[in-house]
Amino acid sequence: MAITLFALMLGVFCLGTAEIIISGLLPNVAADLSVSLPNAGLLVTGYALGVTIIGPFVTLLTLRVPRKTLMLGLMAPFILGNIWAVLAPDYQTLMAARILTSISHGTFVAVAFSLAVMLSPANKQGSAMAKIALGFNLANAFGGPMGTFIGQNLGWRATFIAIVAIAIISVILIVVFMPSKLAQAQQPKSGAMGRELSTLINPTLAFAVIATVLAQGAVFTASTYIVPLLMDVSYFTPSAVSALLVVFGIGAIIGNFAGGRLADKHVMRGVTIVLSSLVIILIVFWMTSVVPILSAITLFLFGAIGFSIIPSLQARIQALAVAAPTLALSVNVSAFNLGNGLGAWMGGIVLDFGFGIRAVLLAAAVLAVISLAIILLSWRQSRQPMPQVSAS
Repeated sequence: MAITLFALMLGVFCLGTAEIIISGLLPNVAADLSVSLPNAGLLVTGYALGVTIIGPFVTLLTLRVPRKTLMLGLMAPFILGNIWAVLAPDYQTLMAARILTSISHGTFVAVAFSLAVMLSPANKQGSAMAKIALGFNLANAFGGPMGTFIGQNLGWRATFIAIVAIAIISVILIVVFMPSKLAQAQQPKSGAMGRELSTLINPTLAFAVIATVLAQGAVFTASTYIVPLLMDVSYFTPSAVSALLVVFGIGAIIGNFAGGRLADKHVMRGVTIVLSSLVIILIVFWMTSVVPILSAITLFLFGAIGFSIIPSLQARIQALAVAAPTLALSVNVSAFNLGNGLGAWMGGIVLDFGFGIRAVLLAAAVLAVISLAIILLSWRQSRQPMPQVSAS
């Protein structure tokens, strides 16, 4: 089953890289299509909105589709959208291509997580989710920088060609190695839509999704402004910052698997540990950012802790919606994207108010504290016995 999980992870890597890659190519795209940098930046927003708004509906409408067929079908608009991006003659066409590319994102990731759980023993499900989440970490640590390098040297369209090539490899692996009968067992039966929708009514699930938005927002409030923090506060040179971003990426990969291991042992305890650690490391980062060597060490720890939340929070959703998890996982994928936007906005607000770049870390810690409080409250409520109704 390892090759199947690898194929799904590779697909997630392509999706994650496609989502973030425009950020590194903004000057190239803006110059080539004769638009401003802010307008070029909206290509990132367009993708994120497609994931957030369209994704859950795609999940809902494809519940009865056999899982292997669905995964292959979802890669079709993704590949076509990226080919369309390569050929886009103007900004409007590229935006449309980005939106087409995004519609597969939420459902593919949700089903990949769900299949990873099904293909793994009960005590290894968190680790299986970590293998899927690794795709996002690799996208941030290597996909984005490598795509930027390709785009800057061969033109931004070459980056999308590379994404298409890797996506095709993922499709081939899914065709060859995903067991159709086993994947078919995961296909929801009649009445699935009603069960999936009713699952979303669960208040505890709703709080878990909100916690995801806030936790991811905390990570992105800090990580969005990592480069200016390292240069303007820690006084690292641009070349040193490039090396430190690799260190940050390595920490993210290690943390991803650590989060999965914690979720294997006890989902709620694992979520609580990673969120508590996130609060602590953000405050520590605020204190150490003025000392270069300590700042570098803390950056690594922030990468490890910040990216341990993905498998942990997805495992929490899986545990709450075990009978009908696909739509809930898709909604949580949207929650991660909302968190990305929230984080970038929160950091910008802090800077607009003149608090300085270091204060971004404290703002991130506040979001993490609120997320942790929501998780602890929901955990406490779930452990309380149901009130007994006495007969009169």
